[in-house]
Amino acid sequence: MNHLPKVSVVILNWNGKQHLETFLPSVYNSQYENLEIVVGDNASTDDSIAFVKTNFPCIKIIQNSENLGFAGGYNEILKQVDADYFILLNSDVEVTPYWITPVINMMESDKNIAIAQPKVKSYFCRDQFEYAGAAGGFIDKYGYPFCRGRIFDTLEKDKGQYNDTKEIFWASGCALFIKSAAWKRLGGFDADFFAHMEEIDLCWRAKNLGYKVMYCGKSEVYHVGGGTLDIESPYKTYLNFRNNCYLLKKNIKPSRSSFLIPLRFCLDFLALLRFAFQRKFKNAAAISRAHRAICVALFSGKIKYNKDVISTPNKTGLYKKSIVWDYFISGKKHFNDLDI
Repeated sequence: MNHLPKVSVVILNWNGKQHLETFLPSVYNSQYENLEIVVGDNASTDDSIAFVKTNFPCIKIIQNSENLGFAGGYNEILKQVDADYFILLNSDVEVTPYWITPVINMMESDKNIAIAQPKVKSYFCRDQFEYAGAAGGFIDKYGYPFCRGRIFDTLEKDKGQYNDTKEIFWASGCALFIKSAAWKRLGGFDADFFAHMEEIDLCWRAKNLGYKVMYCGKSEVYHVGGGTLDIESPYKTYLNFRNNCYLLKKNIKPSRSSFLIPLRFCLDFLALLRFAFQRKFKNAAAISRAHRAICVALFSGKIKYNKDVISTPNKTGLYKKSIVWDYFISGKKHFNDLDI
């Protein structure tokens, strides 16, 4: 009899009782025999943990003593989880009963697959892809991330166009499958990211070691999005712009990042002006604050190039053109419009 890999679904919670009430039942009803469900709590001050203990007493609870953010929170929780596979699942995700098996079967078929994601659709518009992951993540030559099914603010309807299995560049952090051995080799998330884009960094580091990151269209989940930080939050804007440059510094050779980061500052300034014209002054100020933080991190040596790279890293999913040009100038709003 073949060994069925042990899978731990780990939900990081921070004051998320409402989400747990709504979405934990679907996770609890997941159809996979060798399954453990863990709620990792980031020092919540609501009664979400009391809710889990009362209503789902067989779910394991691990509590952090302080809010360590998404990255640090998962790093600490997963030190205490023993499984062949970890699934990092946001608390605002509704899963389907058989969402686990197709992804695990795919990952078991190839030892080089380290990370994967299911199809991520909108909880509120269920025929539409969701912003955070859609049908798999890609990145352009300037470091701008985008997805099959979502480029910038354009979301596609799911018409079966991405019902495939495909190698991608990065997997969504809202429902991220990873082999525990790969997680440990990579050292987990970079806690300096705190939240946002830490999953892209994790995937990029994995690909620099030759691993594959995959998308499995046979599995579907439904994501609310903006569960902790609203998409228009100035703090989210700050983290996204700051962390995007962190990504470039860590994962691109210094000879290229020394050119690319100043160029990104110029492009980011255009985004700042766009926010200002839209009278979103707090978001515009957040970009300026992000740039100051980047300068401090670079000059202090806090963020350094990660030298743990093989001679021929896996670059599948790296778009060799500019997604900004293609989207805003050439009018290519959908993934299948791109030359990729």
